[in-house]
Amino acid sequence: MQRILITGGAGFIGSHLCETLLHVGNEVVCLDSFNDYYEPAAKRRNIEALLPEQRFTLVENDILNLEFLRDFFAVSRFDVVVHLAARAGVRPSIQEPILYQQVNVAGTNNLLEVAKETGVKKFIFASSSSVYGENKKVPFSEEDPVDNPISPYASTKKAGELICYTYHHLYSLPITCLRFFTVYGPRQRPDMAIHKFTRSISREEEINMFGDGSSQRDYTFISDIIDGICLSIENCSGYHIYNLGESKTIKLGELITLISQSVGKKARIKSLPVQPGDVPITYADISRARREIDYNPTVDIRTGVERFVEWYTRMEETVQL
Repeated sequence: MQRILITGGAGFIGSHLCETLLHVGNEVVCLDSFNDYYEPAAKRRNIEALLPEQRFTLVENDILNLEFLRDFFAVSRFDVVVHLAARAGVRPSIQEPILYQQVNVAGTNNLLEVAKETGVKKFIFASSSSVYGENKKVPFSEEDPVDNPISPYASTKKAGELICYTYHHLYSLPITCLRFFTVYGPRQRPDMAIHKFTRSISREEEINMFGDGSSQRDYTFISDIIDGICLSIENCSGYHIYNLGESKTIKLGELITLISQSVGKKARIKSLPVQPGDVPITYADISRARREIDYNPTVDIRTGVERFVEWYTRMEETVQL
């Protein structure tokens, strides 16, 4: 049994990770600020079933509160920190770049500092495929240059990786950075494409499609991401960066058609210009993660969309999504 802190643990990815790590016998502490980026009640629903568990603890506070973190870590003595907490989203970061820098860079630095002070054995940092920017070479490899991010969000994730390396170099803190490629599945944030499209098609509302539908994304189902995180915890040593994706792409127009088929209603599409900060393609080369941590995604986009739509339909009957 390990004592594991998950920051942002009430969110989409975090809540699934809490469940999995509890299931295999760990003691899990969920730290979440329940900010209003999206409905805090949704995050509380995510972890509601975990609250009675003896080995689960919910702590409500902010990673920007360094005084709290120092006291919290000194008392708790964590073996592992999985740092998922962040201000998310490319487009919102363009509107609030200072907030994104504070939370995603200063907040990450705070956690690394207290992890170093209290002897944390392993640190997992949630990075993003957005660090690749408008990379022309596909699929994206961890060895590709990532010096030209095109949104404040992407910049903060690149900065987070650099700060992580500094703490590993100076203090020998074992750190693994995970570049997630468009994660989706049950509990997905309501601002994400698959959730938004499913909601709009179900309600027979117009979908805003940015661009001509030819942009491509590497969508990764939540269970595959959770497997990748757990494997990263198990294998965390030194300093490593891994892509976690499905390593397949789908065009935006094809994705909308796929969701429409799963929902059983026709999509009403409103075409709009490409948005600032959006990239034409994301596509993960996962050969390093396959080789070094045995990462092996198994859920294809069609199966994943069907599972998401099933979850959405169940939730819509009981909760206003």
